[in-house]
Amino acid sequence: MSAPSADSARAALEALRSEISKAVVGQDATVTGLVVALLCRGHVLLEGVPGVAKTLLVRALAATLELDTKRVQFTPDLMPSDVTGSLIYDNRTAEFSFQPGPVFTNLLLADEINRTPPKTQASLLEAMEERQVTVEGTARKLPDPFLVAATQNPVEYEGTYPLPEAQLDRFLLKLQVSLPSREEEIKVLSRHAEGFDPRDLTAAGVRRVAGPAELDAARASVAKTSVSPEVAGYVVDICRATRESPSLSLGASPRGATALLSTARAWAWLTGRDYVTPDDVKALALPTLRHRLQLRPEAEMEGVTADSVISSLLAHVPVPR
Repeated sequence: MSAPSADSARAALEALRSEISKAVVGQDATVTGLVVALLCRGHVLLEGVPGVAKTLLVRALAATLELDTKRVQFTPDLMPSDVTGSLIYDNRTAEFSFQPGPVFTNLLLADEINRTPPKTQASLLEAMEERQVTVEGTARKLPDPFLVAATQNPVEYEGTYPLPEAQLDRFLLKLQVSLPSREEEIKVLSRHAEGFDPRDLTAAGVRRVAGPAELDAARASVAKTSVSPEVAGYVVDICRATRESPSLSLGASPRGATALLSTARAWAWLTGRDYVTPDDVKALALPTLRHRLQLRPEAEMEGVTADSVISSLLAHVPVPR
């Protein structure tokens, strides 16, 4: 069986939006961000108030790609071994055997990741960066594709443990899941009145539209998307400007620049081009950089946000012609 072509892979990934919309109303930008992360082999932090379908969105994505998915509810008493797995003593063989944790999956939904202490948050660091888990000195590879989609609540801070910069930097994108518009919310209520059950995606008509073959073909095609020296320089200039901003105590690192270039390439390919433009860079700058910046306390008190800083820099950094 021949591998899918780049065009058929692109069409399959574009079909994700309409398929996911059978379960989730709106949130096109968030769906696109998740697809970009899959293409770039990156991870996503989903931020939104409770009840905006963050969990349903990830489950619907897994169903349309026929990926194995597991969900972990992060709580204050969760231990690292509850995520990675542990050695279990077998009385029959008198030996220890490894019991894999939920991290051994294609799509891990880390629900409310900031509700667990740093010790357990750190259990994902190796998995997210090295695509493996080391238990008792033995490294075990994770399946491919592997994506962590973590959620956090932006308005409730009591009993939470903010993610440290090193962990935030492991996420390729931070997507803000917004509240629906009035029309979208009416549509949500109408669906539920008609018997929609968010726990039964099959009954909602969500079906597989792509798989590992299409994803591999898409990734290979994205890797061939050309980047001119001028566009690469533009990415570097934006990231260097964050390091010089008086509103920031921490700007984007070279890893942030690499991430921005990767997401811009994936977006360019999704829109049907084999080259990256400055507009592609601008389109992905906010979700790629917002979580990598740290505001100065005085700027934060004045109402400055990471998004406003990035938007200001995009308006002032010279755009290549």
